[in-house]
Amino acid sequence: MDEKLWPSEWLRGVLSQSILAVVAHAGVDGTYGYAIAQRLEIEGLGKIKGGTLYPILNRLEEDGNVTSWWVGGKGGPGRKTFAITASGRTHLDHRTTQWKRFTERTTALMTQGSTK
Repeated sequence: MDEKLWPSEWLRGVLSQSILAVVAHAGVDGTYGYAIAQRLEIEGLGKIKGGTLYPILNRLEEDGNVTSWWVGGKGGPGRKTFAITASGRTHLDHRTTQWKRFTERTTALMTQGSTK
């Protein structure tokens, strides 16, 4: 994680859902770790190292939110590909709704002093 961009505790709180969102946007063909890391960096979250990314992907798979399979490489090693599951889509939608509510309330608190 690039702590220069964002405090590490912020990234820890949102990284799993951000990774799931990237996988969801890849569609049924799925995506692979390096492409996920690139997308997160392009979107401004900083460089996410494999030692951070792959344990999260493994947890998402253990929880039933993503599925994976190996795709053979053309002239090189194969790569593990990830796609969102139906339960992963439900989880992402629910957490996205919660996240919007949370950020609205915390932004109001920080800028106005009250959420109500």
